[in-house]
Amino acid sequence: MLGLMQDRPLMISDLIEFAAIHHAKEEIVSRTVEGPIHRYTFKDCAARSRQLAKVLIKLGVGQGDRVATLAWNGYRHMELYYGISGMGAICHTINPRLFPEQIAYIVNHAEDKYLFTDLTFVPLLEKIAGQIQKLKGIIIMTDDAHMPKANLPNMFCYETLMAGVDDDYQWPLFDERTACMLCYTSGTTGNPKGVLFSHRSTVLHSFAVCTKDGVGMCNEDTVLPVVPMFHVNAWGTPYAAAMCGAKMVMPGAKMDGASIYELMETEQVTVSLGVPTVWMMLLAYMKENNKKFSSMKRTIIGGAAAPKSMIETFEKEFKVSVIHAWGMTEMSPIGTACNMKKTHKSISAVDKLRLQLKQGRAVYGVDMKIVDGEGQDLPWDGKAFGNLLVRGPWITSGYFKGEGGQILTKDGWFDTGDVATIDPDGYMQITDRSKDVIKSGGEWISSIDVENSAVGCPGIAEAAVIAVPHPKWDERPLLIAVKKKDAQVTKEDLLNHLKKTLAKWQLPDDVVFVNELPHTATGKLLKTQLRSQYKNYKLPTV
Repeated sequence: MLGLMQDRPLMISDLIEFAAIHHAKEEIVSRTVEGPIHRYTFKDCAARSRQLAKVLIKLGVGQGDRVATLAWNGYRHMELYYGISGMGAICHTINPRLFPEQIAYIVNHAEDKYLFTDLTFVPLLEKIAGQIQKLKGIIIMTDDAHMPKANLPNMFCYETLMAGVDDDYQWPLFDERTACMLCYTSGTTGNPKGVLFSHRSTVLHSFAVCTKDGVGMCNEDTVLPVVPMFHVNAWGTPYAAAMCGAKMVMPGAKMDGASIYELMETEQVTVSLGVPTVWMMLLAYMKENNKKFSSMKRTIIGGAAAPKSMIETFEKEFKVSVIHAWGMTEMSPIGTACNMKKTHKSISAVDKLRLQLKQGRAVYGVDMKIVDGEGQDLPWDGKAFGNLLVRGPWITSGYFKGEGGQILTKDGWFDTGDVATIDPDGYMQITDRSKDVIKSGGEWISSIDVENSAVGCPGIAEAAVIAVPHPKWDERPLLIAVKKKDAQVTKEDLLNHLKKTLAKWQLPDDVVFVNELPHTATGKLLKTQLRSQYKNYKLPTV
């Protein structure tokens, strides 16, 4: 017997229309590429998203067609999120930090029909235009006054197209499992693979972001997503903000510490989301200029492990609560968030910090477990570590066009590629990527643990640890570090600092100082490049 409930599909278009009705006056504030600050409301955004849907129809875009975006966080990009998906097409966000050849590959692989771009990326597109095969046109996201003279075929002006239609458009209803967004992974090896989200998965994911045990986004918040909209949909922020009516502040192309801080203060931001490298830059700016926050209450840190020193700085010096989170493109991306349980209210500050270093508890909708090399379940005791597997309604079942073949286990679990522990309270901690863990004399050394300890050393800005061959121990850790500006820290200083938190067998066998470390397009350490660069490195212990 089925329940007697109305069967209305979960649609992305319903999110923006809900915001237009119930949070009509809440603002979306954007720093534009052209320069000025732009502000309008969710009601305005809904109307212009409907206009955009009509523009797409006039251009010949149909349901299931892929429409690409190459854009910063801004109000026009928000309109694309809703206009493209709402009319039944697929919004394909492209990471401009990828290599040009990868961008051309992605556009061709997705068979994008049109591409919308900010002015910033016009020169990039000019370089690869000859490599893109099936694109029918490129829409420049600006007004007529700022249209560039570019060597691009079939170029259109966004605002000119928008001026040619009204907002009298009725969003269609279709199967909620219909694809809505396409994001390609920024994989460190091989070509990027496409993850295809659905309307259903996206709306369900938005609920998780808004829950107290998730990100806790609500109408009282003013949210600044520093994480780009081309990086797993800004971790779902544009959808969750519409669902709960949170004011949105979009940083545009200016991602330096001074610009981010200025927006946070002028718009009274209460919550922000980003990767550790961004927060390192912001905190450095604030310390150098003796700045404080007047409204910031919490920050969500994901994309890479948050160092202990960063959590302490946010909480002790700036009175900002840190929520450590974890996920991946294949998970839409939220998987866990490190929110305290009521049983933790009485724990010491030291124990709280120890807990905050973990990636947290699974949000409802995500099942997870750890298994050994034979696929056998491991205990949740906080000690046993194994391969982290996940499943749930917003977790991928396969890559676009079947790339990578069958990626799920026989019983439907997705292997994240992470090695983790899970404690009795359900708090998961990533100990390494399966390909990054260092196997030394039968013991496993977590590169993340060593890196986080190294970043806590005064004078160290960033650190990476890789395995290098050793004739006796098979592998030993090599620490590659970047010093802070004008810092005088030495190899001995750094090793002495590590001895405070690491066992002797976990200590790096050598330290190399460099000017900068390589990163992926999403800001993660590019260890494949480091391993290639140092594959013949001779340790002093050999």
